[in-house]
Amino acid sequence: AITLGWFDPWSMPGGVDPTGYVKGWAAQRALGVLVGLGAQGAIVNAAGDVAVSGRPGDSSAFQVGIVNPFDTKRLACVAKVRSSIATSGDYERGAHLFDPFSGVHRARLASATVCGDDLGLADALATALVVGGEEVLRTVEQLDGYEAFAVRRDRSWTATNNFPMATPVTL
Repeated sequence: AITLGWFDPWSMPGGVDPTGYVKGWAAQRALGVLVGLGAQGAIVNAAGDVAVSGRPGDSSAFQVGIVNPFDTKRLACVAKVRSSIATSGDYERGAHLFDPFSGVHRARLASATVCGDDLGLADALATALVVGGEEVLRTVEQLDGYEAFAVRRDRSWTATNNFPMATPVTL
């Protein structure tokens, strides 16, 4: 409901695919285990879905690079992350994102990144943003504690008003 239907794991042709949520959920749970064992600071990276706890040195936030979807050996920008960040797109895994309304592959954006308190939700929102496009960006803008950064197919970009960007965008 939060994604206006753009993230629906039950819409996959032939069955369910919860990977747009469960990877972030699992990474956040793994971080919880580390914190529970006494880790003062930790990062769990599950292929682009990152959960953090603590702070690096004197900094107020971890800095996490966001891959440039047009050149995956470069960064699009760096974000200041205080809890979690998830990125979605089809630039590494190919056509794996589906429009839940039509049932066909669709990636309106080249990539989308969402920061927020819950990595599972950030993961689902990033997937929904890539598939649904900028309509979903307005939804993220209205959620307390969540911010988004999106790279369009034409190499331009947009972000919510308070996306925690640490470096300028380079595409």
